[in-house]
Amino acid sequence: MVQSVELLLDDVADAEIRRQWQLLADAGIPSLAGKSAETNRPHITVAVARQIWPRIDHALDQLPFRPIPIRLGGVLVFGARNPILVRLVVPSEQLLALQRRIFAVVSPCPGIPSNVQPDEWTPHITLARRVPTQHLGEAVHAIARDRDFPATVVGIRRWDGDQRREWPVARGR
Repeated sequence: MVQSVELLLDDVADAEIRRQWQLLADAGIPSLAGKSAETNRPHITVAVARQIWPRIDHALDQLPFRPIPIRLGGVLVFGARNPILVRLVVPSEQLLALQRRIFAVVSPCPGIPSNVQPDEWTPHITLARRVPTQHLGEAVHAIARDRDFPATVVGIRRWDGDQRREWPVARGR
């Protein structure tokens, strides 16, 4: 499975992304609205590895963190065979610097994909996975009229896909 480090959004932005998940579901698109697990929440993945060791978790917990403003932008489609519909997170220097700091801590871990390397990473929030290609236009239409909106990264969590659990790291200082 996969392990990751993810940025969490303020309550207003979280609710807005959940609203967009529901708009997609209402349009018949398999969105993340259908996932009922408590850990299913809007997030921005900043680092991924096949395994993140306990010593890395400890180092992540020592990272200084303060909330940062971000802007959620347009709708993008990743992939062609199994398209993923996402909302872009407009890169800012603060956001990119935070991702680089987190990546530097996680980088010794095994199984890191190239798309989370600094300067390769595209910050985004997933709205729907495996969208049938014949429904992509419908999916984009369901949420594309929504405008960019401001948000705040208010926390950082670790996600363990093997154990299906989450916990906070890099607590605000």
